[in-house]
Amino acid sequence: MYTGRSLVVAITIGVIALILLGKLFLIQVTDDSYLRKAERNAIQRVVDHPYRGLVYDRNGALLVFNDPVFDLMVIPKDFSLKDTARFCNLFDIEKDYLIENFTAAKNYSWVKPYPLIKQISKEDFAKVQDFLIDYKGLFVMTRSVRSYPRSSAANILGYIGEISGSQLSRDSSRYYVQGDYVGHSGLEAYYEPELRGKKGVKYKLVNVRGIEKGAFKNGDLDTLSMPGENLQSTIDLNLQLYGEQLMQGKRGSIVAIEPKTGEILTIISAPTYDPNVLTGAKFGQNYTVLNNDPEKPLFNRPIMATYPPGSIFKIVQSLIGLQEGILTPNSTFPCNKSLVNCHNHPTPVNLFGAIRNSCNPYYHQAFRQVINQEVSTNTYTDTQIGLDKWQKAVVKFGLNNRLGVDINGEKGGSIPSSSLYDKIYGKGRWKYSTIYSLSIGQGEMLVTPLQMANLAVIFANKGYFYTPHLIKSINDDPSRIPARFKEKRDSGVEAKHFDLIQDAMVQALSGTATRAIMKDIEIAGKTGTAQNPAGEDHSVFIAFAPKDDPKIAIAVYVENAGWGGRAAASTASLLIEKYLTGEVKRPELEEYVLKGDFIY
Repeated sequence: MYTGRSLVVAITIGVIALILLGKLFLIQVTDDSYLRKAERNAIQRVVDHPYRGLVYDRNGALLVFNDPVFDLMVIPKDFSLKDTARFCNLFDIEKDYLIENFTAAKNYSWVKPYPLIKQISKEDFAKVQDFLIDYKGLFVMTRSVRSYPRSSAANILGYIGEISGSQLSRDSSRYYVQGDYVGHSGLEAYYEPELRGKKGVKYKLVNVRGIEKGAFKNGDLDTLSMPGENLQSTIDLNLQLYGEQLMQGKRGSIVAIEPKTGEILTIISAPTYDPNVLTGAKFGQNYTVLNNDPEKPLFNRPIMATYPPGSIFKIVQSLIGLQEGILTPNSTFPCNKSLVNCHNHPTPVNLFGAIRNSCNPYYHQAFRQVINQEVSTNTYTDTQIGLDKWQKAVVKFGLNNRLGVDINGEKGGSIPSSSLYDKIYGKGRWKYSTIYSLSIGQGEMLVTPLQMANLAVIFANKGYFYTPHLIKSINDDPSRIPARFKEKRDSGVEAKHFDLIQDAMVQALSGTATRAIMKDIEIAGKTGTAQNPAGEDHSVFIAFAPKDDPKIAIAVYVENAGWGGRAAASTASLLIEKYLTGEVKRPELEEYVLKGDFIY
């Protein structure tokens, strides 16, 4: 009996096992309905890229906004083509481009999505979207690129592009992945953390053809993207546009700053380019063209180019001499052209007359008194001591180091100390006659246009400045700009010494820059002609206005344009008029600058 029951149980178990095995065989081999159901319920993880923050000018005019584009993503294991020519024709790409990108996708991952075609425009996407159902393993990811409504301020705003390998390796936050876009220059790069926003993620159910069938788990696992924060810049768009117009066909820089705050009103690099060319699918092609252009439009001259300051540096020499008690308003020297060349003017001159007439021999003699104070009986040692003391005083004017503007790539210029001449000539083997060209802003002295505009700020403020900067507020909150932009920085010269300087700068226009004089606005300025051994000299001018309540300080460099009183002074005067009055009523001067035919 027991043996019979065991047999029945064994047979029953065997039959059940055979039924289950048969059913499993049907499911896995002969019946594909379950496979189709699984395919219909595939889960796709889609990153929701946020819109970058917008950028406005100081008056609320829009400088940068976002334009949607589409990346065609591929999952290599699911992708195949029966008609390659039709696919390439549909998406307007070359076969080699398709092969190259699909190979890159396979090398990246066989199962993870990778951009096959990047930055398809709205117009092009509308032409192809209905055909995507024909291609397995493809789906679309919406992105955005930058757009510039006024095609201005390329050197300020910068551009975005795909993140590089070196940038990825430095990303300690692990926020970015290959293919993400980041700021590469200008405000886009400096304020990347504020502008980029926060990514979101969506989980979708899709069928084998990539058609969306709904949200996975009703979207409970999804996270929303957060748009980037908006920036209000310090730039006055109308002034920026006008300055760019005046600099067309020229090489050089314009920088204008609001003296009381350090806010940059305009910063122009010429030649420039339309920032819209560095957006969209042709970014790489256009970047190569710009990068190879011999005129170097990508070179941000206001912060990267360095020049001898020329005669505008005589103001700094005057202030250091006054502060040290070596010069007084009555310090008088003859215009001795055997020391250094000079133009004709009344002689001898006191300090006021030296500034007004930009007398080179005056500063040759005055600088010698600053350097050689007979601290040592050895003239070589005495010169070394005097130069190093002088150099420390000059550095306080924001020279020799980067000022700290909020765009990357700024150069610090160079104000030489004794160590430089020791390297060139040997220690104890140089003296004042070796370095006298520093007296008039030449020699081994280099400054950026931004630094020279900042000097005009110091002269306007009677001794202090704020670090020049390009952002007024972040998400309408002025308190969020970096604290260092609100810290007052002192030049080391007492305010009382600036009264004579300012009065002399007003009169200097009558001496060397008559074109810059305005009937109703008192401008204080100083011309410079920076020597250029490689060609024609550079035209230089700095100014601030109105003299008694300065609202704008400006520096203009026009390369290879000769005397500062012509190209640079005329340009600066027009921009001052434009900013303070909102219009320009001197068409003859405007035509003179636009024409650019400056007579030497």
